[in-house]
Amino acid sequence: MNIEICRVTDRKGLDTFIQLHYDLYRGSEYDAPNLYSDELNTLSRDKNPAFDFCEAEYFLAYKDGKVVGRVAAIINHRYNKQWNRPCVRFGWLDLIDDEDVMRALLNAVENYGRKKGMKEIIGPLGFTDMDPEGMLTEGFDQLGTMATLYNYDYYPRLMERMQGYEKDNDYVEYKLFVPKEGMPEKFSKIAQLVEKRYNLHCPAIKSNQIFGPDGYGQKVLDVVNRTFGHLYGYSIMSQKQIDAYVQQYFKFFSLDMICVIEDWNTPGHDVVGVGITIPSLSRALQKCRNGRLLPFGWWHLLRALKFKKTDIVDLLLVGILPEYRSKGANALLFYHLIPVYQKYGFKWGETHVEMESNEKVQNQWQYLEHELHKRRRCYKKAL
Repeated sequence: MNIEICRVTDRKGLDTFIQLHYDLYRGSEYDAPNLYSDELNTLSRDKNPAFDFCEAEYFLAYKDGKVVGRVAAIINHRYNKQWNRPCVRFGWLDLIDDEDVMRALLNAVENYGRKKGMKEIIGPLGFTDMDPEGMLTEGFDQLGTMATLYNYDYYPRLMERMQGYEKDNDYVEYKLFVPKEGMPEKFSKIAQLVEKRYNLHCPAIKSNQIFGPDGYGQKVLDVVNRTFGHLYGYSIMSQKQIDAYVQQYFKFFSLDMICVIEDWNTPGHDVVGVGITIPSLSRALQKCRNGRLLPFGWWHLLRALKFKKTDIVDLLLVGILPEYRSKGANALLFYHLIPVYQKYGFKWGETHVEMESNEKVQNQWQYLEHELHKRRRCYKKAL
């Protein structure tokens, strides 16, 4: 049966593009779908500041007149220049279990890349590292998170049949169990030593300290840029992106679940590490029909965000500047955060994606009971 690929050219097509995920994963026990408004903002050229240095096209696959797949073709010019890698990304890949549909969607991205002079296709990736990345290859029976992709187990099986595609990068994710009481002795000893020897401290953050050019929102994302700038898939956030993320997300965070590390040896008490964590929104998002807040989706999100009605905490961003990692600064983060998790009754935490080869990051979990429960992969192919 022939597969028809159509380029999204208007708002109706974009609605269809977004809606496909909700239709395909309706009833899934593990998928945590994004809010429709967030997806629309990310995919809209006039709303996503990443379009200052990215270009993209969206494609829908039809079979027998029915939409059966979607994919985004993205060129991040800033990343390509930074890494000297002329590549087109594929993202927002969703489809039925059909090898022909997968091939047709990827061909659309490949052809788009070739027309733009790209030499390689990589993905799944978004516009930037702040978007979900990596196709799930293990952990299909584990609850997804707001910040990551979930896909059915046939996705990687179909990818393995796509000629020319191979592994580009693998990620791992961990489940971290919150101690029922007390603090792991190693964290206590190291944290207290770090405070005394290096004069590093974790101040309480107030709501009036978040916004503005000297606010913690700006300082936190500056640390993220400096921490992750050398990692696979990352392109440095622009000031416009930083401003947008601070305004869009920080007003919803519980400030006691954000920990910043300051170096009090510096005149301005420079922020040198950060841990941004939130109550898991996965179950709440599953209750937002088609990703909408109305009629009752807002209530489920409020219960999770404000009243912490969940057993899970998501570790969205944990970053320490390289020169402070060897000093044990990461222990200081969890020395301050674990009591907060215990207060709210969280049972376990979900790490963000970590590069499989990044042993230094994974070693920071050694003092907590933990379990490697998900793997995901980015693929590449020469064009």
